[in-house]
Amino acid sequence: MTRAGRTVIAVVSLVLGTSPAFAQVDAKLAAYKADAARGVDDMAKLAQEMVDTVFSFGELGFQEVETSKYLTGLLEQYGFKVQRGVSGIPTAWVATWGSGKPVIAMGSDIDGIPQASQKPGVAFRDPIIEGAPGHGEGHNTGMPLNVVAALAVKRIMERDKLPGTLMLWPGVAEEQLASKAWYVRDGVFKDVDVTLFAHVSDNLRVSWGDVSPGTGLVSVEYTFEGETAHSAGAPWRGRSALDAVELMNTGWNYRREHLRLSQRSHYVVTDGGDQPNVVPRRASVWYFFRETDQPHIQEMSPTSSEPPPMLSSGFTGPFSSSSFVARPSTVAFPSSFCRAFARVWSALLHSGRPTLVMFSYIVSATTLFMCCG
Repeated sequence: MTRAGRTVIAVVSLVLGTSPAFAQVDAKLAAYKADAARGVDDMAKLAQEMVDTVFSFGELGFQEVETSKYLTGLLEQYGFKVQRGVSGIPTAWVATWGSGKPVIAMGSDIDGIPQASQKPGVAFRDPIIEGAPGHGEGHNTGMPLNVVAALAVKRIMERDKLPGTLMLWPGVAEEQLASKAWYVRDGVFKDVDVTLFAHVSDNLRVSWGDVSPGTGLVSVEYTFEGETAHSAGAPWRGRSALDAVELMNTGWNYRREHLRLSQRSHYVVTDGGDQPNVVPRRASVWYFFRETDQPHIQEMSPTSSEPPPMLSSGFTGPFSSSSFVARPSTVAFPSSFCRAFARVWSALLHSGRPTLVMFSYIVSATTLFMCCG
């Protein structure tokens, strides 16, 4: 049997469970779509309340305490079972409802970004609290969307006694690449048939394959060790670790000229010393190395056993390669999405009723699993 044939059977089995009559299937699907659309529309107020509430918290990565407390409490009210502290991350959780196959997981990020506090509905910079974090990337919208989608589908599944498990999970500390790889490592998605991930954008859209201009990246912090001294009394006795950081950054900026146009890299100095009159014994710089495919990402990001980019570029300064430690923290490789699912989703988006997109969580999720394995 072809994959297309298996897909049809899978969708029919999920939605109807029995009859192979395609006319009946089409009629039933149309009814389900209408039911899902009404269910989503009926929860418009709940959706807006969730979006606004999560926006009001505006918590940084690993600090999404109130956000997670609010969302999990809400899901428990609607009958979901919540597992907290997933992968040893205090603000990570997994919420599930239902039983059996397919297991459809829905994820979205929940963390804010530094210094992005902003009054809602204001088109110019106007922070709620000056210098505070906020949802400058729209991470207050994705999980509320998933919750509404899950509840709309849950009602239909309960009414018609449809098999399947709905699973919701948050992207904790996404801005630091700090949860999804750990979920995979710990088997969070082991029994999942398909994962649907939502992220805010300027319009409803879907893509497949290697998504441009999307990049993957490696996060690495370089720490240099020098020798301290009094900056005024005997500076010649010191070996400034901050000098090494600055030389590294200079070397990397020169190296950019010779890299592919698709690369993106950026850094911040996380430790530049304590005070000006003390030669810094230790200094650190945190880099993100971005590229469009895994091999080029790995080429850009040295490991702890290799010299940092400024040394390999010839900017050695007063330090040897034994004077630093490179600490890779995590990695995010570029996304590659399924063509078959993208086509189903795209058809829903162009159906004239954007709310029908929610229905894809019960139908096209199975299509994705059967087409893409």
